[in-house]
Amino acid sequence: MRSLATSLLATASLVVMLSSCADEAKQSAALPVRPAPKIPTCDDSIKSAFRPDELTTVILVKAFKKGDPLVLSESVTEQTPKAANDLCLVKLNVGPGNPGPADAPSTSPGIGIEVWLPTPANWDGRMHTVGGLGGFDGGKHGSTKEVAWFHAAITAGDEGAVSASTNSGHSQTDGSWAMRPDGTPNRQGWIDFAHRAQHEMAVKTKALAAAYYGRPPKFSYYEGSSTGGRHGYRLAQEYPADYDGIIANLPAMNWVEWTTGGFYQSLVTERDLGGKPMTEGQEDLVSNAAIHACDMVGGQHLGYIMDNAACHYDPTKDATVLCRMSGGKNTTPDCVTKLQANAINKMWYGITADGSVPSPAVDNGAEWELSGNHKWYGDMRGTSLYLTYFAKGMGLRNPAALAAGAANGQRSLAAAGEGYGADQVALELQNPTIAGPTFKNASGDGERLWRELSYAQLANAFDRGVALGPVFGRISSDNPDLSAFKARGGKFLSWQGWNDETIPVQGTIRYYNHVIAKMGGVANTQSFFKLYLAPGAGHVSPQGTSNPEANPPTVGAGQFYKLMVDWVEKGIEPNRVEIKSPSSKLPVITQPLCPYPQKATYTRGDPRVTTSYTCS
Repeated sequence: MRSLATSLLATASLVVMLSSCADEAKQSAALPVRPAPKIPTCDDSIKSAFRPDELTTVILVKAFKKGDPLVLSESVTEQTPKAANDLCLVKLNVGPGNPGPADAPSTSPGIGIEVWLPTPANWDGRMHTVGGLGGFDGGKHGSTKEVAWFHAAITAGDEGAVSASTNSGHSQTDGSWAMRPDGTPNRQGWIDFAHRAQHEMAVKTKALAAAYYGRPPKFSYYEGSSTGGRHGYRLAQEYPADYDGIIANLPAMNWVEWTTGGFYQSLVTERDLGGKPMTEGQEDLVSNAAIHACDMVGGQHLGYIMDNAACHYDPTKDATVLCRMSGGKNTTPDCVTKLQANAINKMWYGITADGSVPSPAVDNGAEWELSGNHKWYGDMRGTSLYLTYFAKGMGLRNPAALAAGAANGQRSLAAAGEGYGADQVALELQNPTIAGPTFKNASGDGERLWRELSYAQLANAFDRGVALGPVFGRISSDNPDLSAFKARGGKFLSWQGWNDETIPVQGTIRYYNHVIAKMGGVANTQSFFKLYLAPGAGHVSPQGTSNPEANPPTVGAGQFYKLMVDWVEKGIEPNRVEIKSPSSKLPVITQPLCPYPQKATYTRGDPRVTTSYTCS
């Protein structure tokens, strides 16, 4: 039994404790009750809740109901997308922009950004922003009359994630914005296009989400392809805290090198073929012959090439494509001369300082290491040269013009001179007359004078563009040091097609190998960054080959986003990825994507079935 002293002590302690609790209760009751933070509605109340910095202006807030056409003042057509759920659009402008005459393409109020916010009830707690369309990007994000790009709105409506897109600091889709009226580079414009616009989009979208929902996104993801792919790489390099996961596909890294190098194809036609481009039939004849020579797997022709690096096909030695006058056996209108066959070899190999090309038996241009006078890469054998002309020449800015040009037999020369390849050369040489007529500048307009360039002059433009890297906002975006992104726990996924018609895949391989060297080997790199290469896949189409019957497998819509979410949020690391043909056209093919430097290796069985391959 407890002693009397012990009992009295316990009783006294209880009295003191109860007295203390009572005092605390009185004090708590005296404190004012703080109301829960008010969640703003989709109206101008966002402006006060958002509290942007001095460079940022809210230029429009508009609510969309489920089923509403995703337009502001534009006319509605049957093709106009509709909101999948209730959404709130907030348009921003982030300065300082680039001052100047009102009619100058380089004059800009700043970076236009569109942020799409699901309702609080529909928000999944994530931010999933999207990259630019491609080429020089651009768009009407700063307009109060138009929705610039529907993809962010569709992402927000379908997924329930906060999404956003940006015009990268300019509305023009050609290169005119990058040159000031006096012919000098638009430095602020280059900085915004190179990296700042994407960073500002991430920062402002997070802040808007916090203001609208009362809390920031739990996970943040970025996804983009082509120019948007380059932006993703740059975000990991320069702004490692912006995103938990980055998906950056078909990346337009080494901007100066690949845009100038891609222009080489048109110059080969001008210098070697007297300005007379080959027909689509001729290009396809040679490209399909390359496929037939290199697509055998398991005793069957796949219709596309699995191992592009091993293909050394040489049309100058193939009698089945050469005309009789060139010692060949082909008597069709699509036959090619040896001069034309050699020109195609040059296009496949890529830009050289003097317009030369080695024998494909010695060097087929597939190696990522550059040597000698080889400046940049060409496309893999079997890639559609016809699509390459237009994709590189016009940047796919005007599909109607492409269709009209093709119908009228007009080929690459005029089109290429008006696209971003010639625009980039004009910017490198600070001579606007080199570009096509869409390029406008007070110091001169585009006059297609690119047609007068020699191989040496194009090589000089290439070198000057590389040297102007700091002026161009370090647009190449090829820094292999991703240590800060890795240390923060960021994850990175990227894929590209071997038959990319626009951006040679070797450039992406080159960068990844540099990352491996910088980050301490394959295992250390793949712990946070994985690259996948898809045979037969293209840039502007599900398949990039010249063979219309090809049906190669490719990455499905949303497939890499799901892999990324599982990696970041569940710790499920992607390895072998199963893909299938996107078309219902038979045969539907399934194959594995293997993380580079592994590749899909045929073992035995049906080469059109994924179980017949291992990653090695």
